[in-house]
Amino acid sequence: MTLETLHLLFFKNYDEATLQLSPHINCFIGDNGSGKTNLLDAIHYLSLTKSAFTTSDIQSIKQGEEFFSIRGKFSTPEAEDTVQCSFRLGQKKLVTRNKHPYERLSDHIGRYPVVLISPYDTDLIRQGSEERRKYFDSLISQLDHEYLELLISYAYLLRQRNSLLKLAADRQSYDRDYLLVLDEQLAPLGKRIVQIRQEFLADFVPVFQRHYYQLANDREVVNIDYKSQLPDADFAQLLRTHERKDLALQRTTVGPHKDDFLFLMNELPVKGYGSQGQQKSFVIAVKLAHFEIAASRKKHKPLLLLDDIFDRLDETRITRLMQLVANQTFGQVFLTDTHLDRTDRILSNLSEQILRFRIESGKVIPL
Repeated sequence: MTLETLHLLFFKNYDEATLQLSPHINCFIGDNGSGKTNLLDAIHYLSLTKSAFTTSDIQSIKQGEEFFSIRGKFSTPEAEDTVQCSFRLGQKKLVTRNKHPYERLSDHIGRYPVVLISPYDTDLIRQGSEERRKYFDSLISQLDHEYLELLISYAYLLRQRNSLLKLAADRQSYDRDYLLVLDEQLAPLGKRIVQIRQEFLADFVPVFQRHYYQLANDREVVNIDYKSQLPDADFAQLLRTHERKDLALQRTTVGPHKDDFLFLMNELPVKGYGSQGQQKSFVIAVKLAHFEIAASRKKHKPLLLLDDIFDRLDETRITRLMQLVANQTFGQVFLTDTHLDRTDRILSNLSEQILRFRIESGKVIPL
């Protein structure tokens, strides 16, 4: 799978830009703040219908404008598809495929998989459980539509339950029969979500470990462990047990939305135990495993986005990544860097077609 063209209109710091892309390696070169990472984010939008870096679509509209539009043409062995993602103030985000709008954005997820490796990846280690849960939920959702539908249904019922708990606090009373109905509906969804997470991690961890040991010079034992209250519990009963606590806190305190993926090194949290280099190897190995699992299950390679990694990684890790590129482990690659000479030096031994673009204040200049 490749992205052949990319067109932006009023997206972040771009008035308008059109790029004809290489099916192999595309380099976006520019100073910090020039807009090179915004191009990667535009590709992320086309794949996952949302930004990789901001939580609100409003933040992706160029200052002073009322909308943004991103359009790209994807090519697969089966077809060519034009995907457009647009958002206007006061309206819903619109995603179309070959000019046909999706009734639900979730129907688009997984068609055009993407993997992003960025300086923010260590947030998976440094931040709390929500960050890791969101990452793995997004990853599994790209590969398993049943899982995505389960998450959507679970999130809807959870919002209903939390609203009831807040209403109970305001009114000093609540409809307990309705609460029990919500519990019974949540229970099978939660159990299935946990089951899919467990099954996915059983496949994912050996691939992750192999990539870590190829990246790192040390032989620490690394692992990702799934922490959940549900595998050995009746979820509906667990909700009833925590009912008084939930009423006091006005939120649901148990369930898969509270689970965690523990990043471990020698059975200790890598956050406190691992060096900076080991932490970087850990998260890159997670992303490389993400890529390999997605390529295997989707039967075509995801787009690989590399954001400013040459600034953040040492020579050993960069060399390993470039070896994977040279061995054609990856398909289409998009990378950003601040220095053209460094990019050319690192890519000098590659035979793939390389296109370079200079990015200057939201302007794209082919080199």
